[in-house]
Amino acid sequence: MNAVRILAILLIVAGGLGLMYGGFTYTKDTHEAKVGPIELSIKDKETVNIPIWAGVGAIAAGVILLFVRSK
Repeated sequence: MNAVRILAILLIVAGGLGLMYGGFTYTKDTHEAKVGPIELSIKDKETVNIPIWAGVGAIAAGVILLFVRSK
């Protein structure tokens, strides 16, 4: 299996996951303070939305790479 075929399969899988979930969230530490024995930290939850066109485009690019390079 060559690198182009692996890239094509990864694009198809990533595009499918993007369409299924529509985005992902992660937690980011923003502030932290230590005052004597007291420790305070603030964690923000960030959300990244994946547009539908990006998922469809990744699937299309993967399919094109898979079939064009297979000849």
